[in-house]
Amino acid sequence: MQLRLLSVILLASLSWANQIPMAGPETPYIPETTSKPTLADLLTIENSASIFYSYARELELSKGLSDKSFKMTLFVPTNKAVMSLARKPHEGNMPVGGSIEISDAEFDSIVKNNVERWVSAHIVPEAPISLEGVHHTLHPSKSITFKGVGKSNQGPEWTRVSLEDGIHITGKKEAINGDLYIIDGVISSIPETLD
Repeated sequence: MQLRLLSVILLASLSWANQIPMAGPETPYIPETTSKPTLADLLTIENSASIFYSYARELELSKGLSDKSFKMTLFVPTNKAVMSLARKPHEGNMPVGGSIEISDAEFDSIVKNNVERWVSAHIVPEAPISLEGVHHTLHPSKSITFKGVGKSNQGPEWTRVSLEDGIHITGKKEAINGDLYIIDGVISSIPETLD
């Protein structure tokens, strides 16, 4: 009985020693404020890009979307662009139908890899970037190529370029940790083969 009482007192004193005192009532609460939202904040409120964000949230790289120290540029396809794909991002180049049998774990791994490959093809790991030439993405074998469209120098730079042979940027939003461009197409994450 005495040993049990002694252990309870010892545990209580140890936990009390590790406690951090709260600020007193005289200390005013100062909320953390920033001049701009994070990329994660922008994706949360951008209804036209909700499918992309739902895929991105499943991945480890999504932590970078709210990390203020990690700068990146996102090229986010609209929901309409994603829905028009014959094969959705999680399907990748998996065989359709047939008699191939794989375990649930293998299937989950394939789906996760497909999603990660697709999302990473839409992210350039630096910001800001100039919208000309070629920029490498987080996908190890994918770069995005920009081409000028039109001869006018009026309007923002993003209105005067296309990427990946005809995908247009329809909007731009700035975040504290990078830039978000809304695009009217999808960047392919499947390496092109030469026939």
